[in-house]
Amino acid sequence: MDILIVEDEPEIARLIELSLEKEGFFCRTSRDGLNALRMFQEQPPDLIILDLMIPGLDGLEVCARIRQKPGTKDPYILMLTAKGEEIDRVIGLSTGADDYMVKPFSPRELVARVRALLRRSLRQGGQHQVNRTQHFIVDVDQRTASRQINSQDVEILDLTTLEFNLLTTFVSNPGRVWNRTQLIDKLWGDNFFGDERVVDTHVARLRKKIEPDPANPTFIKTVVGVGYKFEDPLVA
Repeated sequence: MDILIVEDEPEIARLIELSLEKEGFFCRTSRDGLNALRMFQEQPPDLIILDLMIPGLDGLEVCARIRQKPGTKDPYILMLTAKGEEIDRVIGLSTGADDYMVKPFSPRELVARVRALLRRSLRQGGQHQVNRTQHFIVDVDQRTASRQINSQDVEILDLTTLEFNLLTTFVSNPGRVWNRTQLIDKLWGDNFFGDERVVDTHVARLRKKIEPDPANPTFIKTVVGVGYKFEDPLVA
């Protein structure tokens, strides 16, 4: 696994690098936001450890730009920062970060969080799985998803890895009500360390890509006090 470390403090960057390389990860390091974006474009990593306060472009801007242009590889992003206030965590997650750690941190916990992020996947069976509802077709093996706009027009959906996994979860269980804990277990597994509100962030992002009117969703409905429900009939 290829990990890009974006950290301007040399001692911290080296500590992260040594901790991860000891566990068998391949690491690259950038000291500023602009160079991090160049490295991402030249060779997209599997995961980015991104400090919030870095020169050039700050971590929030770097994160936002990466999420605006998903490529063939959509990396997980772990934000690492000295800021620990709740509002900073919310802003970090809303820009597309998958997890958030506050300095000072335990190298052992950092490695555990990295492993948990890289294990995120839908735990499906071995058969070729294609899920169809009235308006959606999701091919799990081919990692493709489309939406039927009308009787003649089909839209190919440009989804990030987590958005695809979330849509697959919903489409394969129309009508089921999911709470945040269930969605975290389904998508991230048992070793999730982040804030549960990351689920809301990804649901909002998915709505923007699949809903005719994201402010008044047709497919992904909010069940007040519980969670979310996907409404679209299955097609045999």
